[in-house]
Amino acid sequence: MDCITDPLLRGLIDRLQAQSQAQVPEINQYFGGRYEAKDLNWEGLDEEAHQFFADKLVALDDDKACFCHLMCRALGARRIVEVGTSHGVSTLYLADAVRANGGGVVIATEYESDKAARAQQHFKEGAVDGLIDLRYGDLRETLIDLEGPIDFVLMDIWTEMAVPAITLIAPHLRTGAVIIADNTTDFAGAYRGYFDFILNNGFATQTLPFSGGLEVTVKL
Repeated sequence: MDCITDPLLRGLIDRLQAQSQAQVPEINQYFGGRYEAKDLNWEGLDEEAHQFFADKLVALDDDKACFCHLMCRALGARRIVEVGTSHGVSTLYLADAVRANGGGVVIATEYESDKAARAQQHFKEGAVDGLIDLRYGDLRETLIDLEGPIDFVLMDIWTEMAVPAITLIAPHLRTGAVIIADNTTDFAGAYRGYFDFILNNGFATQTLPFSGGLEVTVKL
């Protein structure tokens, strides 16, 4: 059974996932060129890379997003933080889970103004905008006034922002809260600071064999 049972929402998600997948060859070509030129640092993307990604969805894969949805359902999650919203595709899965759990909020973060605007449009189109608090701007500012208890976190952002994000979020996590971080195998080196934090601040963690690696971390 599909994790998304609302036909309207599933249709929207399928359309956006298709758009995201259509951009993958261009993304691979871009990174391949920069890798050959030896001018790319995964621990901090430069301005050129940020400009390239300004119109890219970079959506969380459907299997990973459904896993997050099911995890939120199992937790009965009502307060979720998403670090890295982009066009809001993964946010739609999280909002649907919150709705199925009886209501709550997905606190979503996005730095790019155009992406935030597109995400808002998608939230309205999917009829889940009332469940989402989209915070536009630098997460080091937009998450300062975060309140708990937080049940679930999706960390799907450039790795240089993972440590600032988890530092702000961690004090508000309830015992048993789950954090999902994407691509932790492919970018293990760039995630060093993130792993240092969770391994020294009362968490247990395991990497699942999804494409690129999907890290499941639990607040003890």
